[in-house]
Amino acid sequence: MQSQQVSFENQNGQALSGILDLPTGEPIAYALFAHCFTCSKNLKAAGNIARAMTGAGFAVLRFDFTGLGQSEGEFADTNFSSNVDDLLTAVDYLDKQHKAPSILIGHSLGGTAVLQAAARVASAVAVATIGSPSEPAHVAKMFAGSEGALRDRGEATVDLGGRPFLMKQQFLDDLEKQNLRTSVGSLRKALLVMHAPLDNIVEIDNASALFGAAKHPKSFVSLDSADHLLSKESDSSYAGRVLAAWASRYLPESPPSDGLQAPDGEVAARTRLGGFRTEVAMGRHTLIADEPLSVGGTNQGPTPYDLLSAALATCTTMTLRMYANHKRLNLESATVRVEHGKIHAADCEDCEKTDGKIDEFRRRISLEGDLTDAQRARMLEIADRCPVHRTLHAEVKVRSKLI
Repeated sequence: MQSQQVSFENQNGQALSGILDLPTGEPIAYALFAHCFTCSKNLKAAGNIARAMTGAGFAVLRFDFTGLGQSEGEFADTNFSSNVDDLLTAVDYLDKQHKAPSILIGHSLGGTAVLQAAARVASAVAVATIGSPSEPAHVAKMFAGSEGALRDRGEATVDLGGRPFLMKQQFLDDLEKQNLRTSVGSLRKALLVMHAPLDNIVEIDNASALFGAAKHPKSFVSLDSADHLLSKESDSSYAGRVLAAWASRYLPESPPSDGLQAPDGEVAARTRLGGFRTEVAMGRHTLIADEPLSVGGTNQGPTPYDLLSAALATCTTMTLRMYANHKRLNLESATVRVEHGKIHAADCEDCEKTDGKIDEFRRRISLEGDLTDAQRARMLEIADRCPVHRTLHAEVKVRSKLI
């Protein structure tokens, strides 16, 4: 995933700070992500969702609402309506600088704002909410104990998620004017409602109300044991993968792509600008190779050495199966596990090389079936006759030329 820091002005001329996450290659569509109430674009869940979606080819813009994160302005002067306006400003930015968003996604109150804004985003074909209230006024519950002071003095410092925020009466007044269910009922766009049944911030009844008010096409996905903020990486990454798969259904059919191809007997690999993510084609088969996050990859596929270990493991199981079938042995299954590493040659007693490092493949073989000890020992010898094993031990030439 490539990330760009971006900035654009809201309707009051204040700079809003955003991150545009881009996939490797041309995006199949742009998505706009709205964060939860008093959160920011840097919430871990937002980043994980964006990463999962860029892995599927989407570009994702996430930004800080006015007065939050790195965006300018005073939070106390904002309200639900200004959040909607910020969203429309972000839509305009994408439209002018890249491409108008096809997908609108919002987390918690951000999802509620997305639903309110969606009717004014002609480019959007699909809208998704994550743990969102069915009415904006739901957030007024968070002001318990301060609502009286707000109405008496016009403003009060409110504790929200362990942080103090100055809130003004106009925020509550604006919430009371909203009519979200009417907006949802006339949405005329595909809707996905994602919610955790055990969410103790925004109860699951909110999801039921949103889903009931919406017209088809509409979908619901339970986030099972997730919390409201999707604090576990597995939960937010799952949400991102589901979002990408669901949204893809509503995108217009793309023209034939320049998908990598390779005839039988040839393997082709291609990487594009910006990362290690690599397309691999082998006849009619395709896969993605990558590197882990720790070395600058996006961890969307096995590493080259993983693939080499896989070649040794699969070749070994096939060789054992062929031998067992030929000898009519009762081999129910053969499982081969391979680990690759580099060791100092000086630590290898049976190696010819005496200095530097050498590659070492540790292969563990498990045989299931009614086999004698002698048969098992013979199959361990047969494993060393696997063609890939022999290739790794033989003299190898790699000849390269530019085409």
